[in-house]
Amino acid sequence: MNIDVADYLVHYPQEVTFGEEDAEAVFDRYHTPEFVMCNDGVQLDRAKLLAHIRPARKRAKGVRVEVHETVSTADRVAARYTLTADMATGTTIATEIYMFGQRSADGRLRRVDQITRNVSPARQ
Repeated sequence: MNIDVADYLVHYPQEVTFGEEDAEAVFDRYHTPEFVMCNDGVQLDRAKLLAHIRPARKRAKGVRVEVHETVSTADRVAARYTLTADMATGTTIATEIYMFGQRSADGRLRRVDQITRNVSPARQ
């Protein structure tokens, strides 16, 4: 499986948050068992990421991704995109994300480093 970066960025959040499958099954389809994400200096492994996903399934009512650019090679990926989450509380959270990743031999992600900035719309 060689993951197309733009497809991953658009489909993975939808599948893992709102899909019928267990979050673990979706996660494992796209990531290796030893996957690690370092997001704004905070390192998260598979267990920590899944613990973060479970409550998101209840708090978010919609999520969309706008991919601005991607670059990929056989073992590296990079992307700049905006993830927007519409929350059950009525608020919208928009995050611009700069992602740099490493792929495993089978094409799944094994590491991602990200830096983010909040670009949420102002409250009205």
